[in-house]
Parts: sequence; C-alpha cells; structure tokens
Amino acid sequence: MSVARHKDSEAFFSALAQPGVRGLRAYDPGHDLVALRRRYSTSALVEIGSNENPYGPSPRALEAAHASLSDAHRYPDPLAGDLSRALAAQHGVAPPQIMIGNGSHELLMQFAQVFAGPDAEVVASRYGFAVYALAAQAAGATLRIANAYPRDHVSQPRGHNLDAIAACITDMARLVYLANPNNPTGTWFSGDAFERFMQRVPESVIVVVDEAYGEFAIDDADGYRSAFDLLRRHRNLVVTRTFSKAHALAGLRAGYAVGDAGLIAVMQRVRESFNANMPALAAALAALDDQAHLNRGIAANRVQRDLLAAALRKRGWSVSPSATNFVLVEFGERTAMIERELIARGVVTRPMVGYGLPDCLRITVGTAAENARLLIALEAIAG
Repeated sequence: MSVARHKDSEAFFSALAQPGVRGLRAYDPGHDLVALRRRYSTSALVEIGSNENPYGPSPRALEAAHASLSDAHRYPDPLAGDLSRALAAQHGVAPPQIMIGNGSHELLMQFAQVFAGPDAEVVASRYGFAVYALAAQAAGATLRIANAYPRDHVSQPRGHNLDAIAACITDMARLVYLANPNNPTGTWFSGDAFERFMQRVPESVIVVVDEAYGEFAIDDADGYRSAFDLLRRHRNLVVTRTFSKAHALAGLRAGYAVGDAGLIAVMQRVRESFNANMPALAAALAALDDQAHLNRGIAANRVQRDLLAAALRKRGWSVSPSATNFVLVEFGERTAMIERELIARGVVTRPMVGYGLPDCLRITVGTAAENARLLIALEAIAG
C-alpha cells in the first residue's frame, strides 16, 4: 500500500473512532531497536535508551520461566493467585488489594478507562511519564498539566511540584498521576511532602503513584518514602510497580497495582482475561524470592550512575539529580546532532523532544563497559 493510500485509509477509520482516540498518537518507544540490532552485531550495539537493567534477572526467575513453558498449552492462572499472595505478604496488605498487569503500563491506562471520561479531568505534571497523557486522551478526559519545578531548581530541577499539582485539582478532577521517582527527569519528592499533598486531595479523586523506579530510590534519595506507607490512611491512593526495571524482567511484562480492596475490585472488571502470561507470572514470583540478586543490581546501578554523572559533568554537560537507573543530560543546541552521531557509533540513547525537552537526552545507566563506550563516543563527537 502506498504512503498516500495508507494515510487516506487511516483518516477514514480515524473519523469512525471514539473522540478521544481520533487525536491520539501511539506511545513512542523510541528507536526501532530490532532494526538496529540487525544493523549492528550484538556486541557492537550499546542499548542505553530504554531504562533496562543491564545486569539481567535473577537466575531463579529465568529457571522458573523456562520450567513454566512445559505447560504452555494451558492458560495461565487468571487470578495470578500465587504472585498476588506473595506481593500482599511483601507489602503487608491483603491479596484482594493487588491487581496484576501486563506491565504497569496496562494498569496506568486502565485507571483512566475506569475512573475518567469526557466529563472528568485528569491531573499530571509537566515532564511526567508520557503514558499519563495518553491514558487521559484515550478516555476522552480533559488533561490538566501542572507546572513542574523550573530547570534551575536547587534540588529537583523539572521535578514534580506537589503544590502546583494540588492547585490543579478542581471539582471535575477524578484522577491524578504522579511518578516517584519520575521518568524522564529522575527526580523525586519526599515522603513528608507527599503526606501533606494527600491531606489536600478530596477522597473522590484517585491518586495513582507510579513507582516503576521505586526500588532504586529506597535508601538512596534524600527524604524518599514509598507511598505504600500511606495506603491504610487513604483509600483513594494507589501504588503501581513493575518487574521491568529493578527486577530486569522487561521482556516478560509483569506489573501490579496496590490499593483499597474496593477500588481494586472495580478495576478488576476491565482486566483482560489471562492478561499476565505464564512465564511472566512464574518469573516474577521467583524474582521476589531473590532479594540478594535485586540488591546487587541496585547497588551496582548506584555506583555506575554516580560515576557516569560525574564523568558527564566533568565534560561540561548538565546532569539532573537522579534516584533511578538513568540520567537526564542537557546537551543544548547540539542535542539532535549528538544523538544522531551516537547512533552512528552504535550507542542508543533516548531523545526527549516528545517530552518538551529537545535539549536533553535520557541515558540509561549501563555497565562499566557500556558507560565507557558512551563516554568515548561523546568525546569523539565533541572533538
């Protein structure tokens, strides 16, 4: 099909779609990594654009996933009972307070599907995760964007300003999305600040705290506390997490939400049947049982992140503080050129144009060897 004919066909069916979908753009995953892997050999390509964990999953998780394949002709547990019970025990909640998702992305979209709509508002922060805006628009809701802290903020440049977010909550608001720590800025807000924020939020407004990078921030970021601490006091609070980042199971897609049992029961009504596949459930359950592997990966990331940030700053680039496994780096007016030249040298980073940060690249913290490749490439480009 020609490009022109394809666009005509897309326009025809777009007119038939629901209003919220007509102007929607699909989530942008960045570069076509499959094509790049074919272009470069595996050893020649440095993939530091998707915030993946370079140290890999627990061997126990891999063994469990492999073992589950002998039952591939069976459907997976539709209730994800074993994983839900294990997560409930870990977080000190009841199993009905857990909902398993095909990654946390699926769950973030479903919160807007269930609780927002054409007569509702969704609140999020500028420079927040792109899925929040997609979720609001797909549901036909009005998205209200709160101003983030300025670029020159003393501790959290471009981070969530909870006071500004609270000020955006009107009588029409039904849902608030927060990320702590935040993607793509790497910034975070303190537990004390969040506790004060929750006291200002009406109970009819559901607050979803996306802690996809939460494991990295514990005992690392000044003042950080997981929102799990407040679940018992606020039934309109939900926390989401994923096994994609710290647990290094991005390829299997497993995430979860924790909240009030009544809220989760309503969410379960839209959960797709068998949404979590059998290897993902098995691997996630085994990963939970290998805290030592998780801790080693987090510690290694912390060391390499600090070394990488220091090396980039030494070369004159501005690096935002980060409590995650990535750094946001400001390269200025040469950003697009630098990103292209990195690709030409087999180094994949993530451009931030779609986040309104055209002068920045988001760089995943790699292994020592991968970070060295990045720095050598940057020196060659700068030279």
